[in-house]
Amino acid sequence: MKSLSPNNLGLLVEECQKIKVTDFLQKYRTGIKESLLKSELEMLGLKIELDTSKTRYDGTRFWFKCPMCNRRIGVLFQHPLSNAVGCRKCLNLEYRTRRYKGMIEGKKLT
Repeated sequence: MKSLSPNNLGLLVEECQKIKVTDFLQKYRTGIKESLLKSELEMLGLKIELDTSKTRYDGTRFWFKCPMCNRRIGVLFQHPLSNAVGCRKCLNLEYRTRRYKGMIEGKKLT
């Protein structure tokens, strides 16, 4: 007697339902990322809203919403003295190189 094999059953791959990991990842990727971001912010004790935008290839990019001005922003800062959280413009922050720009350039070295 000949043993049974999948080829003997007459089933084809095309007749079976596909279950692909990538389909699940694409379906739940945005929700998982959003949940992770929110839980991390909660652990830090920060109440910051998230916003999203679509990328060129149908992806999703996450943004913070500045608690002070509600603009979408990629980087927020926590002020060292007041502990206020906001964007660079709301907290009136400057980069060191910009603050001292021109002070050194204006001097003549002899």
